[in-house]
Amino acid sequence: MKLVIVTAVEEFQKDILNIFKKANIENFSSSDIDGHKNTPSLLKASNWFSGEKNGNGSIMFFSFTKTDKIDGLFTIIKEFNNNLETNNPIRAIVLPVERFI
Repeated sequence: MKLVIVTAVEEFQKDILNIFKKANIENFSSSDIDGHKNTPSLLKASNWFSGEKNGNGSIMFFSFTKTDKIDGLFTIIKEFNNNLETNNPIRAIVLPVERFI
């Protein structure tokens, strides 16, 4: 068993749901998160709306899933990212699960 974590801008939520479906990952959870990028202080100072929050609406999905589904998931995510017209790729990581109940 592995823990898969997938993050993306919130605009890709439906795409990620379809990706999980194609990868046969049926059980997962999601959470809204704020994504941040460190920007040079000069850019922050020149921002007309500097009082606004600096985060971007993002979403995180995670699933405890069987190892054999991971390769398919990563293949589908790579294909999706290769066809992007933005600089906001879907990110995914896999962590081993040593024990679970």
